[in-house]
Amino acid sequence: MKFQRIQDLRIDADLSQKELSEILHISQRSYSHYETGSRNIPIEMLIRLANYYDTSIDYLVGRTNSRKTVEKSKKRKS
Repeated sequence: MKFQRIQDLRIDADLSQKELSEILHISQRSYSHYETGSRNIPIEMLIRLANYYDTSIDYLVGRTNSRKTVEKSKKRKS
């Protein structure tokens, strides 16, 4: 499965694969495999990417088209 959205987000942020891989503390080669879909992205890496781009994992993997994260509502006091 190709992860076009992580590539699009990286390009929108004006980052090279090398720059983003350094931010994520992985090799550029590993990151490249994630973008092309030749390797599955571990959940820990999806979490890092979602946090970095301030979006949801659902957006990264194409389950939603909403890039914004949904804020959790505060619990009501009873």
